[in-house]
Amino acid sequence: MFSSQEFDVIIVGAGITGLSTAFWLEKENPSLRIAIVEKSRMGFGASGRNAGFVTCGSVEHFNRMISKHGLDQASEIWKFSETNRLLLQQEIVQEKAEQIQFEQKGAFSLAAQEHEFAELKKCAEIMATLKIPTEIIEGYDIEKRLGAVNFVGGIKYLDDASTDPMALLMLMRSKIKTPIFEDVEVGRIETAENGSKLLKTDKGDFHASLVVLALNGYSAHLHPYFADKIYPTRAQCLMTEAVPRFMEGPCYANFYLDYFRQLPTGELLIGGFRQLEKATEVGISDHITEVIQNSLHQFVMNYLPQFNKASITHRWAGVMGFSKDGEPMVGSIPDDPAIFFAGGYTGHGLGLAFNTAKTLVDLIFDRKIPNWISARRF
Repeated sequence: MFSSQEFDVIIVGAGITGLSTAFWLEKENPSLRIAIVEKSRMGFGASGRNAGFVTCGSVEHFNRMISKHGLDQASEIWKFSETNRLLLQQEIVQEKAEQIQFEQKGAFSLAAQEHEFAELKKCAEIMATLKIPTEIIEGYDIEKRLGAVNFVGGIKYLDDASTDPMALLMLMRSKIKTPIFEDVEVGRIETAENGSKLLKTDKGDFHASLVVLALNGYSAHLHPYFADKIYPTRAQCLMTEAVPRFMEGPCYANFYLDYFRQLPTGELLIGGFRQLEKATEVGISDHITEVIQNSLHQFVMNYLPQFNKASITHRWAGVMGFSKDGEPMVGSIPDDPAIFFAGGYTGHGLGLAFNTAKTLVDLIFDRKIPNWISARRF
C-alpha cells in the first residue's frame, strides 16, 4: 500500500498515450508534478501488443476518408499522422532508430482482387494531386519485392515506418522523469472536499488537480462517458520463426483489415481477420480464438510461401479502442472538466497517439485544437 500521494496531474494508463502525454506535459512545464498509474505494467495493452506499424492516415483507404470527411478534412487527418511520425523521429527516436528497430521503408496496401486494385489506383491518383508520395505496383512486382503471391497489385505509401512497439515505449520512458506506479488499479475517481480529484486505487489514494485518462480500449471500463464513443475491440496476431530477410516493407491487405511485416531479425508478424468473428471480437478479454488464429496461418500458407515451413513461435491478442467514427478523440468529461482524455485510435495508435497527446496538452492549456479530433464532435 502507498500512503496518500499528491500530484498536479495523474495519468491513468502507461501505454503510448500515457507516456506521450507525460512527455508533452513535461515539455510544457518541467515543474509539474506528474504521475502515471497503471493497473498492470507499462505497455500491457495494445501499445505493447501491436504489429509496430507507424503509418499515415486512419482506418480506411484515403478515398474512403474523403467520402466520409470531405477532401479538406481527410487531408488534415493525413497531415496530422505525418506530423505524428515526424515528431516521434525528432523527439523520441533520434539516433536510436536501430535500437528500437525503427525503419522508414514505406508501407504497402495490397489487393487480391481487381476491384480493390482499381480503388487503390484511384487513391494514388488523388494523393498525387495532394503531393502525398505513393507508388502503384503491379502484381509481378509485389512477388519480386515482397515475396507475396496471389495479389493483383497495390500501392506503396513511401514515407510510412515501422518499429518494435515495446522498444519504442521503453525509449520514451527513458526521456521522461514522470514516475510510473505499476500494478495499481484505479477503482473510481472522486472529487475531494477541496475540489481536487481523488483516485481511489487498490494500493491507496492519489490526489491531483487534474486527471488524464489514457486508457483507449479500456476507457469505458473506468468511466461510463465512453460507453458509446470508444469500443474495446480485440486484435489477434501470430509470429513465425525467422527466415532470411526478403520483404521490402510492411503490408496491409483486404482493405486494411489484415496486415503483416517481416521484422529486421527475419520473423514474420501477421495480424487481422477480426472480420471473421466481428460480433465476438469485442470487450476487454485478450484471449485468442481458433478461427482467427487458423485464418492467420492459412493466409501465410496461401500468400507468403517463403514462410510455409517456418514454425509459429508466438500467438497473442491485444485490446484496441475503436472510436465511433474511426478517428481519435481528445476532450474532457462534460460534467467533470478536470478529467481529460485521449483515445479511440481504431487500430492506428502508433501512427496517431504521439501527436494526439500533444493535441491533448494543447487543450489542457486552453489552446485551439482541430474540430475533427475534438470529442465535442459527438
